[in-house]
Amino acid sequence: MKKIYKRAIAFLFAVLFIAFEVAQPVISFAKVPYKTYTQNGYGELVETQTAYTPYSTITKIQSNIEGEDDFELKKPEDIKIDSKGNLFIADTGNHRVVVCDSTGTLITIIGEEDLTAPTGIFVREEEDGTELVYVADQQYVGKKEGAVVVYDMDGNLKATYKKPDDVLYGSSTKYQPQKLVVDKGGNMYISAKGNTNGVIQISPKNGGTFLGYFATNTASVNITTIFLNLILSDEQKARRSITPSSVTNIGIDEKGLIYTVTSSDSVATPVKKLNIAGGNLLQCDVYPSNSLAICVGKHGSIFVGTKNGYIYEYTSEGSLLFALGAKDDGSQYRIGLFQSLSAVEVDQNDNMYVLDTEVSTIHIFKPTEFTTLVHDSLDYFEEGKYEESKAPLEQVIQMNGLFDYANMAMGRALYNEENYSDALSYYRLAKNKDGYSDSFWELRNIWLNKYVMHMIIAIVAVVIVVKILKKLDRSKGIFNPIRKATESFRSKQLVKQIFYGFKYMRHPFDGTYGVKREGMCSYLATFIVGVIGILVFVINKYFCGFLVKYVRDGRYNIATDIIEIVVVMLFAALVTYLICTINDGEARFKEILVGYVYSFMPYIVLQPFIYLFGMVVTYNEMFVIEFANIIMFTWIVILIFLTIKEINNYSVKETFKVIGLTIFAAFVFVLMAFVIYILFAQIIGFFTSFGGEVVHRIGGR
Repeated sequence: MKKIYKRAIAFLFAVLFIAFEVAQPVISFAKVPYKTYTQNGYGELVETQTAYTPYSTITKIQSNIEGEDDFELKKPEDIKIDSKGNLFIADTGNHRVVVCDSTGTLITIIGEEDLTAPTGIFVREEEDGTELVYVADQQYVGKKEGAVVVYDMDGNLKATYKKPDDVLYGSSTKYQPQKLVVDKGGNMYISAKGNTNGVIQISPKNGGTFLGYFATNTASVNITTIFLNLILSDEQKARRSITPSSVTNIGIDEKGLIYTVTSSDSVATPVKKLNIAGGNLLQCDVYPSNSLAICVGKHGSIFVGTKNGYIYEYTSEGSLLFALGAKDDGSQYRIGLFQSLSAVEVDQNDNMYVLDTEVSTIHIFKPTEFTTLVHDSLDYFEEGKYEESKAPLEQVIQMNGLFDYANMAMGRALYNEENYSDALSYYRLAKNKDGYSDSFWELRNIWLNKYVMHMIIAIVAVVIVVKILKKLDRSKGIFNPIRKATESFRSKQLVKQIFYGFKYMRHPFDGTYGVKREGMCSYLATFIVGVIGILVFVINKYFCGFLVKYVRDGRYNIATDIIEIVVVMLFAALVTYLICTINDGEARFKEILVGYVYSFMPYIVLQPFIYLFGMVVTYNEMFVIEFANIIMFTWIVILIFLTIKEINNYSVKETFKVIGLTIFAAFVFVLMAFVIYILFAQIIGFFTSFGGEVVHRIGGR
């Protein structure tokens, strides 16, 4: 019999273990020399599946002529891919453009006799299928001024666009094009080295017409700048004039929208997606630092390469899908790490080509199955095929249920199908409050339309019942036993002191008099009111509506919250008492503590109603909660002020003085406590190290 029980228990544990394992999200990581991150619903970077795996490099260009040797690139600085999958490389150190296929086999060399320092390149396909190669050369003219040079695929020079002679360009402004893109009309958008006016626009008409500047970066203004502007003279301000950072690189998508990156960290938005007017359409929660390269993939995904060797992939709306890569320290060459990343490009098969200038190497990455599914869902969604987008999204979520972008996209697909209930669940998983609010609004609207008549009938029924009960009470006294019991209960001194808080919040002058003169002051009543207040706080903090919740789901620090509230309340009362004592105050510590606790009665009374409203609110009505909070906390501040004033019999001026001194004293005490803590930590650390050293010496003998 015992064996049967043992086997049954073992079988039960096995089943539970298997069920637990199956329930876990499947997250697999390919063996690559870097980690891959994504953005969670809180805007933080978290590790996720490998998005791209490095599988090849191009270190040499293979000659297509028998008998000729293969050759290496020399400090290449840009790369572009045409619709056929051919690579166009700005071979800067060799003063030329190299064209090869995806395997590195040479197709042709362009501009070897003309170019000096080609740093940017763009390939434009004409209507007849021919291709033009645009090259940005920073030292084309006498190694002082640059130019944009245009070639055909045979290497023939088609056009040269030198420095614009337009007065709006600026006669003293240098012209050193470093990167460029060209739209379908042949208009060039050029980022020039050191030009802080923005992107240069040049039309091909009349040999090159300057159209003006585009998408100028704004000058960065921080607290230090504001402070210096307040104290410096006009001459000093002029000497330290703030200039915006110049655009580092530029990209373009199939719709003709321009994208820019700026490597300076002083820019608030280093990655931009620009409309026709030059306004930024992209809002990212996570921006890369030291951005150097940018390109747009066929799914509308935006790829950004950084000086630190990281590559960021964003959706067309600015949500971070993946961040991968790392800096190669040069001690050991590893494919997928970069010493000096300079360009990123993506072909029609989602293969990613990353140029490393320092080692003159092109790293080639291919997308994983996980990434392909994400891209498929993006395509379906952009085309409005919401039903079709759900299949790849479900696979993505099955592979990694913590991939918040997939949960958000699934919620959006279900919302567009008017499946608001399921959309609500997915938006909650994705921590997407905007989508959650929209879905909840629709569900609430449906519920109200369905039950509005029931609600009206219920309200009318309640009103009728109340009136009948009141009439019966006046004639029969049916509630007399309840009234007697209530009066008996409220006649007790402790109960009077607890309920006195309601009078305190409504009539603070009479309330403070009762605390000081009428015995409405006890530690037990204060403790009970405080416990009720803490209970309201905890419920509101951890169990409120999703839209008004500011703590993460599943994280509970209730003990810490209670300790912090109690310590802060006692500390505030003690410091106030000490300051009042040395300023001829009449209050005792007990009276100040009771007054402070009663001053928070508006929170105890109003917060439950705000909590209930927060359970059914959407962003459209959020202003009601904000307004209610302003009223509630203003009320509390007024009560605290009157508590100090009336209990100590101060004037208004004396009360402000005491409050200021109390805040200052609290700051000093906290600073002293911090210093003492640091000193004790150092002492403990010293004795711990000393003891460890003694044990080590003794053990070594």
